[in-house]
Amino acid sequence: MAEVNININGRSFGIFCEDGQEQRVMDLSQYVDGRLKDIAKAGAATNESHLLVLTSLLLADEIYDLRNEVGTANANVQQAQANQSDESAVAHAIEDLATRIDRIASRIQSA
Repeated sequence: MAEVNININGRSFGIFCEDGQEQRVMDLSQYVDGRLKDIAKAGAATNESHLLVLTSLLLADEIYDLRNEVGTANANVQQAQANQSDESAVAHAIEDLATRIDRIASRIQSA
């Protein structure tokens, strides 16, 4: 286990994380601190607790938006795969028909 010292809203916190995850934890804390500072600059919070709650809600809102975007992207991928499967089935059917037509044409020419 590694320990990382992070700063959020001017306060230092010691955070334990898995070895190798130190930079990730520091990057995340900087992101949270940046969003917190944006809310603080806007004057939306009345005290530190309110500021932390607003920041948490903002981050949760971002997560929900990203989940919705991922869900939409997954649905689009599935639809594209279904369309590709349909196109493949049509192409296969056309090939079968062409083969049958060739056989019929050969029979007619032989007769």
